Amino acid sequence: MRTVRTLRSLFAICALALGLTVAMAAAPTKAHAQVPVLCSETSLVNAINSANAAGGDTLALFPFCTYQLTSAHGTSPHGAVGLPPITAPITLLGLGVTITRASGAPAFRILQVEGAANVPGTKGQLSAVGLTIRGGSAVSPHPGGGLSNLGGTVSMLSSSVTGNQATSSGGGIYVNSGGVTLLGTVVRDNTPDNCAPSGSVVSCT
Repeated sequence: MRTVRTLRSLFAICALALGLTVAMAAAPTKAHAQVPVLCSETSLVNAINSANAAGGDTLALFPFCTYQLTSAHGTSPHGAVGLPPITAPITLLGLGVTITRASGAPAFRILQVEGAANVPGTKGQLSAVGLTIRGGSAVSPHPGGGLSNLGGTVSMLSSSVTGNQATSSGGGIYVNSGGVTLLGTVVRDNTPDNCAPSGSVVSCT
């Protein structure tokens, strides 16, 4: 009988420990909290501005939303940008999410990442998951219709960059300096090319 009671006590202790471990793992922390972003241009622009000001954040985009950008919300010597340039570590978590330039909107690229090598005082890092970048149009003579990396770092997982254009080069992705890593991501059907400089980005075809 004593052996049975001892075993029951051990099982109870193990179950309690396991429960506490799971609870602690599931409990959100401030450092890893995700900021939900409603399905609107204004919500996305405001969320990126806030994340830049906070020194970085993780933005949970609205599932299956198409964020249509009707105007540029960022400017730089490299041309107009649809969304505010990313100057801090920002993660865009999407599920079937598209960010696109609205029909009839003026020409601008969709995203721009800025790092200290090109823009002093910035440390842009973009991590994108489940995101499609489409319809960007770089203002002549600047390259990078979909995304331009100016000294920052970019990583994209299960995403796509398609249907963007630039007058000179890098219709899909342009890399001035910095790194770009693509995993399970396609870059295609961009004009005049998918990536520039040629060979600077993994998996551009």
